[in-house]
Amino acid sequence: MKDFRYTDTRAAGIPLNQEESRQIEQAAQRLAREYAECSLHDTDLLHAVEIAASVLPTTVRRALIAFRDEGNTAGCLLLTGLPVGTLPPTPDDVDKEPVWTDVPVATMSQLMVMSVLGRSFSYSDEKSGNLVQDVCPKKGAEERQENSGSVLLELHTEDGFHPSPPHFLSLICLREDYDRVAATVTSGILDVLPHLDADTVGVLRRPEFRTRFSTSFVRNESAQVLTDPMPLLTGPEENPQLRVDFHGTVPSTPRAHAALDRLKQAMLATLRGTVLRPGDLIIVDNRRAVHGRSGFTPRYDGGDRWLRRSFALTDLRSVSDQLTEGRIHRPVVTPDDPRLSPAAA
Repeated sequence: MKDFRYTDTRAAGIPLNQEESRQIEQAAQRLAREYAECSLHDTDLLHAVEIAASVLPTTVRRALIAFRDEGNTAGCLLLTGLPVGTLPPTPDDVDKEPVWTDVPVATMSQLMVMSVLGRSFSYSDEKSGNLVQDVCPKKGAEERQENSGSVLLELHTEDGFHPSPPHFLSLICLREDYDRVAATVTSGILDVLPHLDADTVGVLRRPEFRTRFSTSFVRNESAQVLTDPMPLLTGPEENPQLRVDFHGTVPSTPRAHAALDRLKQAMLATLRGTVLRPGDLIIVDNRRAVHGRSGFTPRYDGGDRWLRRSFALTDLRSVSDQLTEGRIHRPVVTPDDPRLSPAAA
């Protein structure tokens, strides 16, 4: 596939006016001044962020609460007009990110929004465990099906291979790509279900699929680790949960292969998306939607596309025994894991 076709969701976004944006920026700057010496994983800082989130407009808070509790058919929510502050050049090494105080306004604004949805957390295997992570192109990684690439990024559940994938993920845009063509797209399972027949849904609910772990979680590019066999759809028939990666999910039977293809075609036919602009923040319900991105051409000159990403769980207690420092999830693949052996690969 060379590109996505989608219905633009910008008209359905929730806009913040200049005064609302100014008030959020002031609150973000106060937090940055008070907690400048702290890690983003600092409990006091994160609790202060939750308290400061009261500055978000009532319309925004109401929309976030409804999305958290009820979701929507699209599986995504777009906010526009958030402050991002003064920015340094786009990082040219995504493995060595700027400290959060280099982009304090965007960081605090994003975390305020996420605090309404749940509790921010991260993975030790990914982006050094940073709670808010830079998403920008990396020279030499153009073809990767990961956030450092710039070719079309296939539709996927974020970290769908993981025992504890995020419930929500957000992307705030600091800079758009030069050509303004890099569209972030989503497809919600409630939009898709009417396009699937009962037999296909039945197969998608059977444990006939495995998904490859991302290379960052394996830390060994010569090996492949796959999940145990699992279904792609679980939960209530009328509002199922979804886990799939159209680049990394492997069907184990002919009927599973056919069902996966039907699911993909239905999702491609129901895509919603937009080219994110500075101050746009898109939230994806990661249990009920996939997301992807169309390709773009980076220049690697400090002005390339730059998003920041953050994850949230509705409740940290479900993973409390897996958290190390702060809110960082410990590795799920250890160096002595038998799945890393050549035979397993």
